[in-house]
Amino acid sequence: MLTKKILISALSALSLLVVSNVSFALSAEEQKGLDISLEAKKRDLGWQDSTADMLMLLRNKQGQESIREIKMKSLEVNNDGDKSLTIFNKPRDVKGTAFLSFSHPVEADEQWLFLPALKRVKRISSRNKSGPFMGSEFAFEDLSSFEVEKYTYKFLAEEELNGLKTFKVEQYPADENSGYTRRIVWIDTQEYLVHKIDFYDRKDSLLKTLSFKGYKQYLAKHWRADTQEMINHQNGKSTELKWSNYAFKTGLSDGDFNRNSLKRAR
Repeated sequence: MLTKKILISALSALSLLVVSNVSFALSAEEQKGLDISLEAKKRDLGWQDSTADMLMLLRNKQGQESIREIKMKSLEVNNDGDKSLTIFNKPRDVKGTAFLSFSHPVEADEQWLFLPALKRVKRISSRNKSGPFMGSEFAFEDLSSFEVEKYTYKFLAEEELNGLKTFKVEQYPADENSGYTRRIVWIDTQEYLVHKIDFYDRKDSLLKTLSFKGYKQYLAKHWRADTQEMINHQNGKSTELKWSNYAFKTGLSDGDFNRNSLKRAR
């Protein structure tokens, strides 16, 4: 089976086929948008698995805040999208809640949510992926790993963002069940890190903005942001994720990302 590196090389070679079923030839802007996205993905290959702690801060329109403590586990999958397990530890009303996500490049992602109060595992339908995750401003589809095949692309411009030179790339979801018509992504020209994403709803109105701050490098290769903030422009709410205690290549395997183990997740 294809590894991710081979898959990315193959996708680049076959990029004339990915835009539409009407015209298989990519424009210069579409090709450049695809190439930038391929490079960004390629630079982060090889982390194998990771764990991290996270604080989720939910803020309403009036600025009132609630905090959740979360443990994250992730697994890089060579011939598919990545897997992740999100475990809520605090406060008491969400303790034991666990979310399992299997991302896929082309097929619909598989996602399950264990709700301890109901003592059952609920599968998230692909039609409901645009719904809010645990009352946050992140949708279920925002929690999938980035896979190049999930979008088609268009390079818009080179633009300065917070003192950084960035590529501005438009991404169009291939999944008809996506809650977005498009995303605009700012990727820095040096390390190919994502610094900002604007999300447009199904009416093509600006819905949310996700910002990434405090990037740090791990294992002399892999960059992770300390803070991610999602601001909803339509309801005035926001969700901030504060990451800490990253660890990589910890020995996690497929067995740690098992639907049947959701109830035992710690």
